[in-house]
Amino acid sequence: MPAAAHLAALTAPLFLLIGAGYALGRFGGWTGPLADALSRFVFSVAVPALLFRLMTGFESAPAVDARAILAYFGATFLVYALAVAAGRAFFGLDGAGASVFGMGGVFANTVLLGVPMVRVTLGEAAMPAISLVIVFNALILWTLVTVSVEWARHRRASLAGFAATARGVVANPIVGSLLAGTLFGYTGLALPSWIDAALRMLAEAAIPLSLVALGMSLCEFGVREGWRASLAMTAVKLAVLPAAVYSAARLLDLPALETQAITVLAAMPVGANVYLMAKAFGTLGAPVSSAIVLSTALCAVSAPVVIALTGHAR
Repeated sequence: MPAAAHLAALTAPLFLLIGAGYALGRFGGWTGPLADALSRFVFSVAVPALLFRLMTGFESAPAVDARAILAYFGATFLVYALAVAAGRAFFGLDGAGASVFGMGGVFANTVLLGVPMVRVTLGEAAMPAISLVIVFNALILWTLVTVSVEWARHRRASLAGFAATARGVVANPIVGSLLAGTLFGYTGLALPSWIDAALRMLAEAAIPLSLVALGMSLCEFGVREGWRASLAMTAVKLAVLPAAVYSAARLLDLPALETQAITVLAAMPVGANVYLMAKAFGTLGAPVSSAIVLSTALCAVSAPVVIALTGHAR
C-alpha cells in the first residue's frame, strides 16, 4: 500500500469518530449535560486509566531523551513570541488579546486527539516522549499566558497567580495519572491482575470515547466570527509550530522516533484550553472558538502530511 494511502487508512477512523461525535451533538441532541458528562468521564476516568497503565512500565522503557522537552518548548516559546508580535502588528490587538492569540498558535489538543494520533500512527514506543510533554504542557503554557497577560495589563505578575496555576495543573486527572503511574512503576510492584484487567478495559475505551467527545464539544463553538484571526491562529498552529518543533529537534540531534512524536503532537489542532483562556481574560472568544473548529477539521489533512514528511507510520 502506498505511503499516502497507508496514512489515510490509519488516520481516517480517528476523524470518522470525531465526525460521529459532531453528528450526535449537532443532529442527535447530545449536547449540554450529556456531552459534558461524556467529556468528564473521558478526562477523569478513561484517559487517566490509559495513561496510568502506560506509565507503570515507564521505568523499564528506553529512557526518554530530555532534549525532547527542550526542543518542544523551546520552539513553542519562540513561536509564541512571534505570534504575539504578529497579533499586535496585523490585528491591532492589545496585550491580553495578543497573548491569547499567541497561545492559539501553540496550545495543542494533546489529550483528546494527540494521544490517539501518536498511539495509532507511531505506536506505544512513542508514547513516553509525548507523555512528558503532556505533563509539562498545561503548567508551562498556562503560566506563560498568565504572566504575559498580567504583565501587559499591570506590568507585574503575582506569585499567588503562579501558585494557583500550579495547583490546578497538579490536580488535573491527566497530569495526576501520569505522575502516579510513573511513581508506581518505580516501586517495582505489579498491579493485581484484576485491577490491571479493569484498567485495560478502560484504556481500550479511552481513544474512541475521547474522539467522540471531541466531536461533540465542537458543536459548542461558532465558526463565523473573527475568521481572519482564526485563520491566522490555525496557520500558526498547524504549520508554523510543527515546523519549528521539527527544526529544533533536528538541531538538537534528537532520535528519529522522538523527533516525529513531538512534531506530530505539535501538529495537533488548537486545544479547548485556549477557549478557557480567552474567557478567563475576556478577549478573542469568537476567533478562538472558530480556530478550534477550523484547525480540527483541517488537521484531518495536515496531520497525515506531517507524519509523511517526518518519517514513516508503523
